[in-house]
Amino acid sequence: MIKIITITMLFICGLMSAQNSKLTVAISGIKNNEGTIRVGLYNSDKAFLKTAYKSFSSEIKNNKALITFTGLPAGEYAVSVFHDENNNEKLDKNVMGIPSEDYAASNNAKGFMGPPSYADAKFAVSKDSKIEITF
Repeated sequence: MIKIITITMLFICGLMSAQNSKLTVAISGIKNNEGTIRVGLYNSDKAFLKTAYKSFSSEIKNNKALITFTGLPAGEYAVSVFHDENNNEKLDKNVMGIPSEDYAASNNAKGFMGPPSYADAKFAVSKDSKIEITF
């Protein structure tokens, strides 16, 4: 009986861990090694660029950064990234509201007269994945 319970528990744990994935975000083209790279992971159009599902920051080495999100359920996501050169934890903007620090999004999505859209930046995660974003 104990063997059956143990095998059942191992099977259930295996299924649960198989449903969660790891997403690695490789960022390149950063103009210098000053400051920090800030990355936001979004799981819906409504939250995109407003409330991150998960967020991390990373050091910059050799004008590159690498961030890994773990425990992600299968689904649709988008990533935004900005180079926080002065480490004030926000994307600085000029008086016109245009970002004065470099920023980018997954799929290297670009906005026209504004930020990129979730539709252009979204991608699917169903297994361990890696995406690349270039400034």
